[in-house]
Amino acid sequence: MDFTPSEEQAAAQGLAARIFGDLATHDRLVAAGSGTDAELWKELCAAGLPGAVEETGLLGLVLLAEEQGRTTAQVPFVASCVYGLLAVAGHGTDEQRGRLLPPLRDGTAVAAGAFPARGTVRAEPDSGPGATTQAATGGRLSGSVALVPWLRDATHVLVAAADRSLWIVRTTDPGVVTEPVETTAPWSAGRLVLDGTPAERLGGAEAYEEVLATARTAFAGVQAGVCAGSLARAVEHTGAREQFGRPLSTNQAVLLRAADAYMDTEAIRVTAYEAAWRHDEGLPYGAQALNSAWWASEAGRRVVHAGQHLHGGTGADLDHPVHRHFLWGRQLDAHLGGSGAVLQELGELLVKEGPE
Repeated sequence: MDFTPSEEQAAAQGLAARIFGDLATHDRLVAAGSGTDAELWKELCAAGLPGAVEETGLLGLVLLAEEQGRTTAQVPFVASCVYGLLAVAGHGTDEQRGRLLPPLRDGTAVAAGAFPARGTVRAEPDSGPGATTQAATGGRLSGSVALVPWLRDATHVLVAAADRSLWIVRTTDPGVVTEPVETTAPWSAGRLVLDGTPAERLGGAEAYEEVLATARTAFAGVQAGVCAGSLARAVEHTGAREQFGRPLSTNQAVLLRAADAYMDTEAIRVTAYEAAWRHDEGLPYGAQALNSAWWASEAGRRVVHAGQHLHGGTGADLDHPVHRHFLWGRQLDAHLGGSGAVLQELGELLVKEGPE
């Protein structure tokens, strides 16, 4: 395995780091509240970064996701790339790719994902007007999804039905109701209600597992960045803050706590890289995606707690920048499914696959 970024991947990551670093500042994040930074999203799209993901692969997306997580930038970048660009590019028909990919590349369309399948959305064959032209892919969806991150920004939602079929829904279509929901992290989330909503099928029976594994890998990359950003703030704080005449960073307990957080962050990063690399190489990566999700959930929770704890009383300030990393880390823990549930799924998969 070689996780060394290609020239194109490194260039894209460097550009993303500059844009996120310049625009996802503490003051701008505070001003955005729980909404999206429209100017930052416009800048990312003008730089061609969403479209670049098609060329740099899943490993390239993980590298870019790290930069979003490092700054906790409030844009639907990773969500739209996973549930829009990569999902359509990998599982769409030629007609779907030609119609949907251009606006997803330039940011005029934004995709969100109603994932994983919660068992509440049911799909039925479309028998309404126009059904003859959509006979193979058309359907209607009914049900609700309690929480869809970035739904308030989305023009399209990739919905996983109870039978694990995938459907693309336009948020402006009849039968779609979206209700704002506030989450731990400010992800412009919402509740999605569908009532006989027209939808188009995406991919076959294998598409659900593929998109879910891709999403787990990409959001593990976000968590790696969140943890790296939290740890960087903790290192800066403990190096500058003095206690009993010397920096806090010289305290052995502080050093050990920071070292543990660093090792956890690296474990999240390397497992996400492995899963993404295997995907790009055309190798099975379901178990590796679950492994990265478990590390992102279990270790990510430890790291953001450590980052806040190492700030001492300052870490208790809800307005301090490190608190945003804490909120994102806890939200990603839940978004990835929770370490216990992910570990159970991984164990079941390993038993099913048997020894190599």
